[in-house]
Amino acid sequence: MVAKFDLNDDSVVVIIGTGAGGGVLANELAQKGVKVVALEAGGRYLPEDYINDEWESFTQLAWLDARTTSGSWRVAKDFGGLPAWIVKAVGGTTTHWAGASIRFQDHEWKALTTYGAVEGASLLDWPIDAAEMAPWYEKAETKLGVTRTGDRAGLPGNNNYKVFEKGAQALGYKEVHTGRMAINSTDYDGRMACQQTGFCFQGCKWGAKWSAAYTDIPAGEATGNLEVRERAHVARILHNDEGKATGVEYFDKDGNLQFQAARIVCVAGNSFESPRLLLNSASSMFPNGLANSSDQVGRNYMRHTTGSVYAIFDKPVRMWRGTTMAGIIQDESRHDPSRGFVGGYELETLALGLPFMAAFLNPGAWGRGFTTALDHYENMAGMWIVGEDMPQATNRVTLSDATDQYGLKVANVHFDDHPNDVAMRNHAFKQGVAIYEAVGATRAFPTPPYPSTHNLGTNRMSEKPEDGVVNKWGQTHDVANLFISDGSQFTTGAAENPTLTIVALAIRQADHIAREMSAGNI
Repeated sequence: MVAKFDLNDDSVVVIIGTGAGGGVLANELAQKGVKVVALEAGGRYLPEDYINDEWESFTQLAWLDARTTSGSWRVAKDFGGLPAWIVKAVGGTTTHWAGASIRFQDHEWKALTTYGAVEGASLLDWPIDAAEMAPWYEKAETKLGVTRTGDRAGLPGNNNYKVFEKGAQALGYKEVHTGRMAINSTDYDGRMACQQTGFCFQGCKWGAKWSAAYTDIPAGEATGNLEVRERAHVARILHNDEGKATGVEYFDKDGNLQFQAARIVCVAGNSFESPRLLLNSASSMFPNGLANSSDQVGRNYMRHTTGSVYAIFDKPVRMWRGTTMAGIIQDESRHDPSRGFVGGYELETLALGLPFMAAFLNPGAWGRGFTTALDHYENMAGMWIVGEDMPQATNRVTLSDATDQYGLKVANVHFDDHPNDVAMRNHAFKQGVAIYEAVGATRAFPTPPYPSTHNLGTNRMSEKPEDGVVNKWGQTHDVANLFISDGSQFTTGAAENPTLTIVALAIRQADHIAREMSAGNI
């Protein structure tokens, strides 16, 4: 039975956003008997609704509300109104994600200690470490059904992977396989095995890929403790004279402003919307934004050092067939400053369909070089770079002068590459080209970063209140009953795709919140 809670019920936990953080947190709390109202700005789409067509699917799922950009990053030039490629729907970006599920390496929890101070970067150690996170990672891997962990087999390699693997081995790389993926290689947890149809970014029509949309959200609703309100766009979080959060105002599907009372508020709206909400919740007690006495809300935005390498061969590859990102080279993810940068990067297989190749290959370019590349699409192979970018206080989300359809100030996303990011990207481009040339590519070309899917930082976790926004539990330093539950709590980005860590932190946070509620502490 699906719960329905009263707007004045101040015993509920209100969760804003239903993706990898909010969707998992909602289910985990509901399973523990905690009453939860989850507010989701988007609608609900399930596998039968997903569209195997890139542009149509993008229109259906993507967060297309107004945003502005600034800074020297390439995305601001190419996609000024679309700095991120994320989803506005129940389940959040777990609908769109590729499924790569990799634990942070031990040293990445302690970037400042490991790398030392890096000029121009605001590096900080996480207040947690690998040993503390290990049991939560294991729970997350079991929930997601991650391949190559436990006794779960890896996915098969498609042609794109075979080209990638052969080139990697020619260069002497050793850590090459089809990845740790939250995509079933065999039937698991009531979901079927991957059918290798591609379109992983458009929502898995088979349900083989884990998504909160059709796993955690319905499981939470089945307890009778979770109510999901879709098309509920949160405007601000309110608080009382003691500085304690009392609930949230949101615009319902009809555009009417509603207020939901709350015992605890958890913000999980992605690294743009979460700080935007705190900044839009400014008050006389919190003039710079809710939970922002440190002036850290919105700062230290990270997006991973990314870019792609595509190559053309004299025979067909048909890279679009099979799982989109089931292929990884991990040798370069080590910390080895002799390469000219701190931290490391992963290389992962990536295939875009022809419509997106035309949009992303080299935005704004035209002419013979561009058209001949698209002419050889069938013979193309592709990979994506995922590297640890440096947090910088000036890379930040602030409120723009522009407003959205509700009259709320929108997020402005400012980003400049750090010299470390540039050095890393150039190294990765060189290695990517070498991988393809080692297996006979006739042409190999690096391509610039796309709109961000890995949005991190902006409400970072810190030991000391002055250094960040939340403590080791994701609890804001300023407001005891206000939590951050998404990737915006990341202190540093590491070289790994972030979803597994967001899920592990959400499971751990649910355990903490339920325990503190029982003890009467919050």
